[in-house]
Amino acid sequence: MSTWANLGLQDSASPLMEQLIFFHDHALLILVMITVLVGYLMFMLFFNSYINRFLLHGQLIEMIWTILPAIILLFIALPSLRLLYLLDEINEPSVTLKSIGHQWYWSYEYSDFNNVEFDSYMIPTNELENDGFRLLDVDNRIVLPMNSQIRILVTAADVIHSWTIPALGVKVDGTPGRLNQTNFFMNRPGLFYGQCSEICGANHSFMPIVIESVPVNHFIKWISNN
Repeated sequence: MSTWANLGLQDSASPLMEQLIFFHDHALLILVMITVLVGYLMFMLFFNSYINRFLLHGQLIEMIWTILPAIILLFIALPSLRLLYLLDEINEPSVTLKSIGHQWYWSYEYSDFNNVEFDSYMIPTNELENDGFRLLDVDNRIVLPMNSQIRILVTAADVIHSWTIPALGVKVDGTPGRLNQTNFFMNRPGLFYGQCSEICGANHSFMPIVIESVPVNHFIKWISNN
């Protein structure tokens, strides 16, 4: 999760988030190069005193500053398209989780396991434990196995919500009357926090999501006890 003074992205917990971070760094490097080049040219323009009374056109330079940005855009567009296809790829899932957005809580259903289902509410500040996180902890966490392909189906019961976990690189809109799906793969154990990131009302940020990533044998034991 994000911590104080954390200016960068969260540590990734899935291969998709790793690819998103790589693309972010790639695009940022290109932006820095463009900024330095344009800044240098502007700086030099202020201090040169060259005057050409007979300059009417410069076809060569116009060709250069038309073709060069197009090539730079290709270097951004091609990795971006590759990443979009990767994010939409649905592999054979081991577990399917259904998430339903309500105001102001989430409901979850494990339809693969005798319809295990529960509601997940944010824990009020006055009921938090000493090791809890304000506005982020919930009374019922999602428990999912690590190193397994997870499919999540997202919908909403009232208004548009958005199921978002930054550490996993997952953001899915939950729209009433529609069922959206995506997949993710958690490659390490831990607690991963998220929130509703859609403008679904005044208190949409108080709809936290907590995933508990555990080994497969712990997940089977948890499912057996529910």
